[in-house]
Amino acid sequence: MTLILTVIFVFLILLGSELYWRKREAHNEFSRKFVHITVGSFVASWPWFLSWQQIQWLSIAFILVVSISKYLHVFKSIHSVQRPTYGELCFALAVGTVPFITHDKWIFITALLVMSLADGFAAVVGERFGKQSYLVFGHKKSLIGSMTFFLVAIGLLIAYTKLADVAIAAPILLVMAAGATFIENFAVKGLDNLVIPVFIALLLTRF
Repeated sequence: MTLILTVIFVFLILLGSELYWRKREAHNEFSRKFVHITVGSFVASWPWFLSWQQIQWLSIAFILVVSISKYLHVFKSIHSVQRPTYGELCFALAVGTVPFITHDKWIFITALLVMSLADGFAAVVGERFGKQSYLVFGHKKSLIGSMTFFLVAIGLLIAYTKLADVAIAAPILLVMAAGATFIENFAVKGLDNLVIPVFIALLLTRF
């Protein structure tokens, strides 16, 4: 029953975002990142009411759904980005990959939230206030967007140490956040959605 309700909730988020995008003609990036942030944050909480096996099966199911949606142009609000990207597929793949690295709930939630919140808010803030920009492999990035990513990431990592009661030196946390920010800049075409959570999960497991 819990598994069914989880699927329904994710579908309702996607449906709501799609209806809003079509009715209000919302900004493409805002609409995509709204789904990115809300679904990512919800998925991060899954270990508290789903088994690791269920999470991995859902990951496979979402890969299939996203692939079909992308081919048939069903959810335009998340596929409306003008550049080639595999972000949605990488996101679904990350959800199923992190449990292979760790079964620690706090590491899972931190890895997924760095991907969803830091990346999501960085894009929104960068789009709105990013006057100073630079190009990475032809993709436009903003300084304020990268700063936002770093600050949100470091905040989440500090929260992890408090909630999981783990002692990690401040310089190491800064390096982790800086590394994730670097990946966000250079893992283009949506690959950051996979590499960032895997990167964070591997480092937190190490420490």
